Amino acid sequence: MTTPPLDQRSRQVLLAVIAEYVETGEPVGSRAVARRHIRGLSPATLRNAMADLEELGYLVQPHTSAGRVPTDAAYRFYVDHLQRVPWVAGRAPAVGQPSGLPQADAAERLMAETPSRLSSGTHMMGVLLAPPLKHTALDRIELVALDEDRALAVLVTDTGWVTARPLATTLRGGSEELRETGRALTRRFRGKTFQEILDDLTAPADPLDPLWTRSRGVIDEVVALLRDRTLYLSGATNMLDHPDLSDTATLRAVLHAFEDKARLIDLLSRMAEERGLQVMIGSEIPLEDMRGCSLITSTYTYRDQVLGVLGVVGPRRMPYSEVMSVVDETARAVSSALSRVRQHLYLP
Repeated sequence: MTTPPLDQRSRQVLLAVIAEYVETGEPVGSRAVARRHIRGLSPATLRNAMADLEELGYLVQPHTSAGRVPTDAAYRFYVDHLQRVPWVAGRAPAVGQPSGLPQADAAERLMAETPSRLSSGTHMMGVLLAPPLKHTALDRIELVALDEDRALAVLVTDTGWVTARPLATTLRGGSEELRETGRALTRRFRGKTFQEILDDLTAPADPLDPLWTRSRGVIDEVVALLRDRTLYLSGATNMLDHPDLSDTATLRAVLHAFEDKARLIDLLSRMAEERGLQVMIGSEIPLEDMRGCSLITSTYTYRDQVLGVLGVVGPRRMPYSEVMSVVDETARAVSSALSRVRQHLYLP
């Protein structure tokens, strides 16, 4: 959004109005600004400055007798201001390796648990988009029997990243047949990107190919795994507690956006293309149902490669400084934890 530049006094007044509104949730009058934020300027002078900010699109007056509240343009000004100066350190939720888990599953579980920690730390909704596989290359596939009808598919990329998923299997040869199927898939596809593997696996099968005839069910499950990009969500009920989202229509729209995971995954995937912290405010969000919210994300990495994004969804009126810091620090902590998890992986 494009807004006119502001002089020093206007910037000072706007930041004061935003700070007061974020804290109280009530329309802000000139007397509150004079009493609590800017001393030395009369309420009349502040009133004129606030009227000018309204004309410029930074403030709006919900009722003629009320004070003023920030617009999306005001919040954008505020966030850009915060990103130019050190913000207040947030209390990032502790991130560590999950205990009591199969090592191949530890990274997956770490990512699954992080949104809950973000949600608890901000009282908003935590989100994490798991990494896509299609642009990385395969090092090996291992199939490990869990019980008679299930196996664990462990996919290792050429960068050393490991992802694991349980899958149903109709193979009846036990652990050895599963291991041999994994070795056969590895021999065929090692060095290929997962997109190339997907193209091969979804092409019409050769009925004489023993690998296909023996393990078609497992291959179908692997295809589903490669196509999947998991979105982890936690804390949707927190949205009920924010007065700014208490309007039934607004809340229904927001919850509908969370149910439409495909569009949310697409939005977060695009945000993952730009490294670092990002903030989308209200009307900046391309999903119409989410325009009553703000979305704060940061990319997390493994071996300096961006894997995905994590962050929070909350009301437009939020303590941006603290939430931005929590999201940024959590992304750094997850990146560090993923490196530690990988160092402790054991794969035969």
